[in-house]
Amino acid sequence: MRVGDTASSPAHKMRGGERVEAQVTEGGLEPEDIPVPLLFEDEHLLVVDKPAGLVVHPGAGNRLGTLANALLGKGIAGGEDPERPGVVHRLDRDTSGLMVLAKSEEAYAGLVAALSERRVRRIYRALVVGEGLPHAGTIDSPVGRDPANPTLMAAGVGRPAVTHFEVMHEATGHAMLRVRLETGRTHQIRVHLSVIGHPVYADPLYGEAVPGRRLWLHAERLAFVHPVTGEALEFEASIPEDLREAARDLDPGFPI
Repeated sequence: MRVGDTASSPAHKMRGGERVEAQVTEGGLEPEDIPVPLLFEDEHLLVVDKPAGLVVHPGAGNRLGTLANALLGKGIAGGEDPERPGVVHRLDRDTSGLMVLAKSEEAYAGLVAALSERRVRRIYRALVVGEGLPHAGTIDSPVGRDPANPTLMAAGVGRPAVTHFEVMHEATGHAMLRVRLETGRTHQIRVHLSVIGHPVYADPLYGEAVPGRRLWLHAERLAFVHPVTGEALEFEASIPEDLREAARDLDPGFPI
């Protein structure tokens, strides 16, 4: 966006009488040059390694600077919401890792069906607070809006949600988990692990914020059958250095 002859941001306060120029696409979504690691792309879909700090699509308070803005030039498409083209699942702002997005209506419909039928394998790595977890377990509890605070999610209400976990390494006061999602409710992993008394490390919503650290949650592996070609696809995203550093500071023995 430009105000007069100067580049500006949407937060600029107008004084009146100014000339404004902006590039706007159908639905109001604007393409932006934001670097996002691309692991796979064909004419139907793409797979990315979303950086932490990047919101997936525009919403209240974040019209620009989202993953959708970054990938609009790559041809993401599909779905009825013009501000969420091709978005079939999401990661929280501070969660890094793998996402698949559609580039056609056919791919979008196929990916949505695969997710609904639990045919997409999504593996996360999570570092949690606390000790004494069983070696493996399953959390089967609905997740929905918290009736007492609609800005948060809560267990025991809403739609069915199933999370499987396996302890990879346990240290004093913390544990490293491999987590597999059957369903994909908003904040599902964070809510489920908090409910069993082991919130994700540095989770400011369902646990406790840690100065200088972000939510320790990373979408590490993604596997699915290509909705158009039928090819079996599998991807892995290495753990980012900021999470590695946080884990090493807690225990050098964590498998990272």
